Amino acid sequence: MRIEDLNWMDIEEYLKRDDRLMLVIGACEQHGYLSLLTDIKIPLALADAASTRTGVLVAPPLNFGSSPYFLAYPGTFSLRLSTLMDAVEDILRSAYGQGFRRILVLNGHGGNSGVKARLTELANELAGLQIQWYAWWMAHSVEEIAIRHEVKPAHANWLEAFPFTIVADLPEGEKVPPRVPSEVLDAAATREVYGDGSFGGRYRVPQETMQEIFDAALADILHLLEFES
Repeated sequence: MRIEDLNWMDIEEYLKRDDRLMLVIGACEQHGYLSLLTDIKIPLALADAASTRTGVLVAPPLNFGSSPYFLAYPGTFSLRLSTLMDAVEDILRSAYGQGFRRILVLNGHGGNSGVKARLTELANELAGLQIQWYAWWMAHSVEEIAIRHEVKPAHANWLEAFPFTIVADLPEGEKVPPRVPSEVLDAAATREVYGDGSFGGRYRVPQETMQEIFDAALADILHLLEFES
């Protein structure tokens, strides 16, 4: 159940019976042969699946994140981290003012992790606000599947190659992970190092493995939506 499919009166009725909300944040950035909105498409698909199971409302996603290192790849649009923090804070303050008290932030992009500090500040300031944060690719449940199938997760490799994120033919085989000279690179150097944008490893795995990943992440989200103390 997405906010975009409802009117304000529907939201008012929803808040009479539930105070939970899912907010998807991600990025518009290069993902090799995958969609530039991969970091939105994956958590949004998970949010929709969780909403179908629980009836919890899904807010419109924040389609832009912090990706300054990929700006040399056309189609990447990046917010300053401070801007992103302010945007997420404003959204949550708006939701809180209307009566939402339990908010699950589904993050699809590693560059957004700094937002968690701002969320902690909000939780300290706004009485009764409960916030959960979930970055699906970092979950132990997802890591266990990767280990079991002997495949290494990385940016723009098999891990993010769901049927709904693939927008071009994927190369066969594996990419040797490049040598990265520094943990801090400007955008031009980043493109020189990573080439097609994949950080290395296999470009795809069987669909059955991807379904395992999706199902494991969904189970995590369903648990988090219970907001157990």
